[in-house]
Amino acid sequence: MFESVLVANRGEIARRVIRTVRRMGVRAIAVYSEADADLPYVREADEAVLIGPANPAQSYLDVAKVMEAARSTGARAVHPGYGFLAENAGFARAVTAAGMTWIGPSPEAMEQMGDKINARNLMEKAGVPVAAGNREPVTDIEQALIAAAEVGYPVMVKTTGGGGGIGMGVARDDAGLAKAFDAAARAAARFGGEVAILLERYIERARHVEVQILGLADGRVLALGERDCSVQRRHQKVVEESPSPGITPELRERMLAAAVRAGEAVGYRGAGTVECLVDAEQQDFVFLEMNTRLQVEHPVTELVTGFDLVEAQLLVAAGEPVGPVAAPRGHAIEMRVYAEDPKRFFPGPGKIEVWREPSGEGVRVDSGYEAGTTVTPFYDPLMAKLCVYGETRAQALERARLAVASFTVEGPKNNLPFCAELLDRPEFESGDYDTGLVSRMR
Repeated sequence: MFESVLVANRGEIARRVIRTVRRMGVRAIAVYSEADADLPYVREADEAVLIGPANPAQSYLDVAKVMEAARSTGARAVHPGYGFLAENAGFARAVTAAGMTWIGPSPEAMEQMGDKINARNLMEKAGVPVAAGNREPVTDIEQALIAAAEVGYPVMVKTTGGGGGIGMGVARDDAGLAKAFDAAARAAARFGGEVAILLERYIERARHVEVQILGLADGRVLALGERDCSVQRRHQKVVEESPSPGITPELRERMLAAAVRAGEAVGYRGAGTVECLVDAEQQDFVFLEMNTRLQVEHPVTELVTGFDLVEAQLLVAAGEPVGPVAAPRGHAIEMRVYAEDPKRFFPGPGKIEVWREPSGEGVRVDSGYEAGTTVTPFYDPLMAKLCVYGETRAQALERARLAVASFTVEGPKNNLPFCAELLDRPEFESGDYDTGLVSRMR
């Protein structure tokens, strides 16, 4: 095991990774921007390095500055968290070229799965179900119209790179396709990419279900159960749970087996997630994409398995064996607590005057802030992840309601009222919901 790990991230995920790194007796090194100097993760690390101003392009996304911080502190390994440089193959190569260990999959696996069309074609070859769609990137509206005619409306339009639902849109006819294509093209240009668009057959009332995989140092790939991520706003997840209440045991087994094949197809190592769209009515699924990193919602899997995924990442990266993984049991729910308007979901940054986290049996809070700190407008407004566990889904729901009611945040706007509303929504309580749930609530 390496002696020190630099955590190339910020906020709650940096704090969460640092917690496990230090528990394992490894020195934890943090990096921070000027805007984050007062956040808890900075003081909880064994060492912290200022890498630049608030603008992420001049700090967390600046490979040269992060690498200099790693070299100057003698870091022996780098953990990227999620977001920022986590799926940047060039950064991974820079880490290994400097003689450090990259805590993640190979740069080649990241590149293969980072392009949605390439990933889709690779998965189809590996025997993983995919939706009808174009096998080559579409670069203009004329090509898009031809592709849509072949696939059949409605179609989902999205950029071949990037994540977080940015640039995604549904088209139900040629006019809608022109609007969705333009939005996707502008999103691609905004993030410095070429116009390369994927069209896939849109599944009405789909569920978004993902499988957690772990590629071991000995080459085996394990599936650690699934998470239902169908509660979304603007194609971005807000609430996740495990197991999914919308799939049968037979479908679960097929999904887990497909996720293992997906990981094996790219020689995957470390923690990763195979995301799928599920047609709950037909009890069938198609591959959506693969995230080659730790997911925001990984605590859901940790709660139902009792397994520390960050510890597993470090062990795999060090070439060491990982202990036995228990089969999932019970039920877990995660609610992302954002500094945002609970009705329209617009960011609402500000200084936190009061911060009181819930506690009690089955309650876990992964937070990046505390009273006296400020949620700035420079980064994603995620403040914390409120997670609950119960022996049954009914018990988990009851604990979630109590936890939301006792979580107090004053200062910035927050979406706790939305979480309370969702938990009392009959559609969610029954488990019979899909990715359109939040839009129907608004």
